[in-house]
Amino acid sequence: MKLITLLVLCLPLLGLASDQHASVDPEVQAAKDVLQLQKQYQDNLRASIRRRRTVCNPKNLLHRREWGSLSEPEREDYVNAVHCLANKTGQTSQTDIPGARTRYDDFVGCHLQQSPFVHADGLFLSYHRHFVRLYENALRTECGYQGAQSYWDWGLTYEDPRNATVFDGSPWSLGSNGLYVPDRDPVTINVFGQNLTFQPATGGGCVASGPFTPDKYVIHLGPIAGSPQGPQGGLGYNPRCLTRDLDPAFSRDTHPTNVSWELACADVACFNQLLDAPGGIHTSGHFQVGTITLDVLVSPSDPIFWLHHAQIDRLYPIWQGQDLRTRLNQVYGTVTTANIPPSENATLDTTISFGVLDSPKAIRDVLSTVDGDNCYIYE
Repeated sequence: MKLITLLVLCLPLLGLASDQHASVDPEVQAAKDVLQLQKQYQDNLRASIRRRRTVCNPKNLLHRREWGSLSEPEREDYVNAVHCLANKTGQTSQTDIPGARTRYDDFVGCHLQQSPFVHADGLFLSYHRHFVRLYENALRTECGYQGAQSYWDWGLTYEDPRNATVFDGSPWSLGSNGLYVPDRDPVTINVFGQNLTFQPATGGGCVASGPFTPDKYVIHLGPIAGSPQGPQGGLGYNPRCLTRDLDPAFSRDTHPTNVSWELACADVACFNQLLDAPGGIHTSGHFQVGTITLDVLVSPSDPIFWLHHAQIDRLYPIWQGQDLRTRLNQVYGTVTTANIPPSENATLDTTISFGVLDSPKAIRDVLSTVDGDNCYIYE
């Protein structure tokens, strides 16, 4: 067969291949790329502890999974443990935080007290990694939870968070959207000196169904960032329902391509800065839930906080794992939120306070998910 004839016969096939390539949804491809990087991280982590017999080893490794992959009994076990913490007497001094009542409030109070030091700075990733670990440990050791902390992969439903399993309002969810409240005014909150205004979205009222409706779950602290503040500047006792205002305008910023860009960062400075940049996946995770999660200091009042930050913590070791030798011990930023007031740079020896939850920890002690107090993998 002549070469020219062969080329002519192949042209339709070449065109088909080109069309198929062009038709690939970039979000689908980005999601596949993220999962490939996750597999690389998993393989490397398992190899690193394969021969261990003490401390963290393959037998006691906790497996953190996406909420939608848990069975209904596993989700119910988690929900029951959250309610256990929310009804268990706390340890926070009411001299420090007058409104604190429960063990769950201990965690909200810790975040409230440490927020001026652990956001948009060199402590953010380390603080929240250990903070989620302490919460997981409390669920397991104080409330009988048998599993590991779950995460919420918002990239699965970035087009509309109302489609997320975690918000489906079933007995095995973390509750639904808030009841729709019409004719609401925009909400303005002050986040570390910056005023941000949010338009009303799809809910706004108390959670409508599931295990966190007003008759089942009450929050006690805040508001702090909004106006008016709660009693005693938001530190006083202010029992009220859990509200949500799920917002697709912000969830769309958690699309897989955005996650892929985050994981493409060459150093931790880029990784840290992209999280909270306009349209960043950390802030967008909060903003898409709305209401209480907009109020940064008391945002752990919504149980979705822990799954959102477990997702951030999931992406962190996936990023680290692409060049573990170089990236594991990288630290970037100062020791005050957004460097207000100006402060020194964080180092591996910088300590982070956890109030009544735990003794202070050095950053170097929490940079690995399989050393020190940590022993978990993201599935």
